[in-house]
Amino acid sequence: MFTISFTTKRQGQDKAGLSALLLCHGAEFTKGALFQHYDKMLGGALARAASLRAFAGKVGESVSLIAPEDSIAQFHLIGCAPCDDEPQTTAQAMQLAGGNALRLLAHSKIKADKASLLVEAEQASLAAELALGARLGGYRFDRYKTVSQKPQSLKVLHIVVPSTGAIKELEARWAELEGLGESVFLTRDLVNEPANRLTPAVFKDRIQELSALGLEIEVLDRAQMEALGFGALLGVAQGSEQPPFTVIMRYQGAAKAETAPLAFIGKGVTFDSGGISIKPAAGMDEMKMDMGGAAAVVGVMSALARRKAAVNAIGVVGLVENMLSGAAQRPGDIVKSHSGQTIEVLNTDAEGRLVLADLLSYTRQTYKPALMVNLATLTGAIVVALGNDIAGLFSNNDQLAQALTKAGDETGEALWRMPMGPAYNRRIDSDIADMKNIGGRPGSSSLAAEFLKRFVGETPWAHLDIAGTAWAEKATALTPKGASGFGVRLLDRFVQLYSDTAS
Repeated sequence: MFTISFTTKRQGQDKAGLSALLLCHGAEFTKGALFQHYDKMLGGALARAASLRAFAGKVGESVSLIAPEDSIAQFHLIGCAPCDDEPQTTAQAMQLAGGNALRLLAHSKIKADKASLLVEAEQASLAAELALGARLGGYRFDRYKTVSQKPQSLKVLHIVVPSTGAIKELEARWAELEGLGESVFLTRDLVNEPANRLTPAVFKDRIQELSALGLEIEVLDRAQMEALGFGALLGVAQGSEQPPFTVIMRYQGAAKAETAPLAFIGKGVTFDSGGISIKPAAGMDEMKMDMGGAAAVVGVMSALARRKAAVNAIGVVGLVENMLSGAAQRPGDIVKSHSGQTIEVLNTDAEGRLVLADLLSYTRQTYKPALMVNLATLTGAIVVALGNDIAGLFSNNDQLAQALTKAGDETGEALWRMPMGPAYNRRIDSDIADMKNIGGRPGSSSLAAEFLKRFVGETPWAHLDIAGTAWAEKATALTPKGASGFGVRLLDRFVQLYSDTAS
């Protein structure tokens, strides 16, 4: 991974290196001091190229010149103004511009180990956000490639700002955002891992490594979960040879140790075959990502610890594999959950809600959190409803739902609140148990949410169905094809908003 440094105009402008990128904001970009300097240096080539391409300085737009001058191998104009038809904040647009800059460098096929990203004075205060976008856009997961691959040639990205006075502030802001980026990468790495490598036991071991950040880690094994009455979670795990685990991460950052924690709960099904209700073969390989909710919880707990957030937080993840065997759970089985409620399992492929049921009940009773937010790749129906860009939000608390939606809007990890209510809830009543784990296809995402709601009591709670957003079918400026890391930036920002409100 390349390093990022912040430097000044005097140090970096006139010798931009082999690759130079100039940030341009809106239609007035030609009035910028840096644009005028380099346009003059290149004999008006920048202005001519921008005019021919109708470049307007909007995010997603770019103009490239190859070898415009002896000392510059490539020069790119990068738009960073929010698009009129997209609900982007200025900070989001800067992040997207940083990601687009990295894509241009990667696709140019010019070998250059350093690049200078030149920032006009008006945008310099958001240069750390630009750096975060570049870092997120530069992520690659290639640890299992053994044949010779083209190495990433970029070693250092210099972000050049006009004022030396801004450097210390930018470096302090970048130290925080770099930790956030590392936490997103942690989540992406976990989701990208194949299921034969990331078993529940290995996942548990990866989480335990985070004790180095100051997180307190507790692991519940099968025997402990049996003693606690985790019948719903253990029913999912009983068909696999891989032992299940519940892992609890504690972070103490609030001024008062007794302050009620924020609780984040994640579904961690490391592979979901569907069990006896087996999934179709097509696309089953992607079911290695059915632990995306747990991975996001791990990522956000890492982020909070890295930036020493002033909150108390609990992360709880249930790590299981849903497989077929002679011991597997059968459709029609009845299990008793940690809460004491009984569940008729009509479909063994509706397993994530069974895992979360025990985790939600246990977390509520044991830690008495101020609120609970669970994340899960829970239903295919949410993908039909919202596609792959927006996650579903279900909640029993309007204030919590509004705060999460605001955090999603500010980070670009958008949420859309979905309906709940008694009409949905009645459809999961069972004739022979307290409830059943499915209630038919119509409104099935809302039915799943109503199922989970039966285990949260009066605690403010939100369920994020990230089935459509945890995995990207194609690369974007900030997200490669594969694991997106969705939820980490969203919840990190939510915690910031919560802390600001609480204080």
